[in-house]
Amino acid sequence: MAPKSILITGANRGIGLGLLKHFLNVQGIQVIIATCRDPSNAAELTSLKDSRLHVLPLDIDCDESISKLYTEVEKIVGDDGLTVLLNNAGILLPYDVEGEKNRRTMLKNIETNAVSTGILTQEFLPLLKKAAEKNAGDGFSINRSAIINISSTAASVEKIDGTFNGPLVAYRMSKSALNSFMKSASIDLAKYHILITSFCPGWVKTDMGGQNALYEISDATKVLADNILTLGDAHHGAFLNSDLTVIPN
Repeated sequence: MAPKSILITGANRGIGLGLLKHFLNVQGIQVIIATCRDPSNAAELTSLKDSRLHVLPLDIDCDESISKLYTEVEKIVGDDGLTVLLNNAGILLPYDVEGEKNRRTMLKNIETNAVSTGILTQEFLPLLKKAAEKNAGDGFSINRSAIINISSTAASVEKIDGTFNGPLVAYRMSKSALNSFMKSASIDLAKYHILITSFCPGWVKTDMGGQNALYEISDATKVLADNILTLGDAHHGAFLNSDLTVIPN
């Protein structure tokens, strides 16, 4: 089996685009919605041809844009609701403890990666609840209703050991805040049987990860996509590596 529908934010490049390509190979998925800030400047994304694929604009930092996206997605998924919301869109603006003080840079990381993702998630709850209601029972499943978040090991306070330090301070803060929101959501929304997890995809050769990273995009997202499609009760509320091992917060 596979989830009936998936919405991926930030799908024009990197992890988001890589996941999209792998999900397009899963025939059981009937609707795939990919968002980015400006589809007219997303050549690789818009070149993908599949009748199940819908490419829609989203400025995740704009409430009006989020509301417009909801309206369009509701038209696409109808009474079935949205099965999976995959929160991938994010930024990394460098910030160093010993560098220049810049409140705006610090807040922008937190706004996009945590606050905006949280607002988007809240906006889409009616469609996620609708999908969950279509299935009977008390279990959690990726095929029922799920919120999947692309986080980072950098979010783990326990794992701040100097290995990856430097200008990641505001990014770490933002992803820790995202994990906190999603952990709360996993508790508050459990009664609706909406599965919620956060993932670190690994150190991947994206614009954010850089070319010194360990993994190619296609390889990293293949592992991640395959394991996302296996999620169930044991993974609800967890912070995971792409291989499903638990990351301490």
